Amino acid sequence: MAGIYIHIPFCRSRCIYCGFYSTTAIELRQQYVEAVCREMETHPFPLPEGMGIDTIYLGGGTPSQLTMDQLKQLFLYINKVYSLPSIQGGAGGGAEITIEVNPDDVTVEFAAVLQQFGINRVSMGAQTFSDERLKWLHRRHSSHQVAEAIERLRDNGIQNISIDLMYGFPGERLEDWEADIDAALTLNAEHLSAYCLMIEEGTPLYQMMHNGDSPQCVDEELERQMYYMLIDKLEAAGYEHYEISNFARPGYRSRHNSSYWNDTPYIGLGAAAHSYNGHTRSWNVADIHQYIEGMKHGKRIFESEDIEGDTRYNDRLTVALRTREGIDLSILSDHHRHYAIKNARRFINDGLLHITPANHLALTRRGLFVSDMIISELMLV
Repeated sequence: MAGIYIHIPFCRSRCIYCGFYSTTAIELRQQYVEAVCREMETHPFPLPEGMGIDTIYLGGGTPSQLTMDQLKQLFLYINKVYSLPSIQGGAGGGAEITIEVNPDDVTVEFAAVLQQFGINRVSMGAQTFSDERLKWLHRRHSSHQVAEAIERLRDNGIQNISIDLMYGFPGERLEDWEADIDAALTLNAEHLSAYCLMIEEGTPLYQMMHNGDSPQCVDEELERQMYYMLIDKLEAAGYEHYEISNFARPGYRSRHNSSYWNDTPYIGLGAAAHSYNGHTRSWNVADIHQYIEGMKHGKRIFESEDIEGDTRYNDRLTVALRTREGIDLSILSDHHRHYAIKNARRFINDGLLHITPANHLALTRRGLFVSDMIISELMLV
């Protein structure tokens, strides 16, 4: 089964660290929703024969910046174009349908209508429970609004909630990070994702660092201690560490994100969205004005590439090795399997990789923190 990703690029304000395509041009929301609906109707992305849809993910940006009428319009078109059950009956039936939200957008009214659209999973950007660090990130919400938002969602039947955390802030201490983890655990979310603060070129944070307007982030040793503290505390609390940055209660892995890691096809709708059908990857123009204008004329502005040979091996390796299960060596060609095993040998000897009884090449606990280095050494360039 395949998934649908819909990119909603609108943000009321920009966070200093975010490298995803976004815009503060809120006045374009209705035109954009109409363009996405037109893309669904006029440019259906070809999936393998007989493959249906079982996950839908609204990401951003900030999808919770859409109005209720705009969300309703999107889901009406999803049901119409992709032959899902009606919204009233719960779009997709057993489908996993996720929306990303900011805590301060989750009003009583917002929480009350989500299930009308079939939405049964909410991913919330908490980031930290320090109001000082939230302000530094230019986040709009305060720490107490996270718990309030979760309570509202629970009261309205949402029983699958994920929260995002961030660590590695300038000046952050190990005990500060532990306090954030403990605060997150008190919320009893079904899923947690945690990422070290990255300084991406083109972001305000990158410019701040370049200009010397911000202290440096934590050093590598403290980052390592923070990462393994995260693993230890979440596993002790009953979470499964199923991907480098993701943890879930039993039965609550992100099915949509797992499709990326498991080489499952997906359809991407909206500006900057990517699609993949098992053989070809394409991506829409990362410009909301060009995207809207193109769709007004029934034209999808995009680029694409064929995924085969070494490119397919590199793609598969990059995503699969991030997971607990690792990469299934039996699906690789003889050439790529021999290459992977040959280059993995020194990491196996160093205790950073291992071959499982199921013949998967996977990271060990020690290998998790240096996964980027390991993966780069196994890629074919």
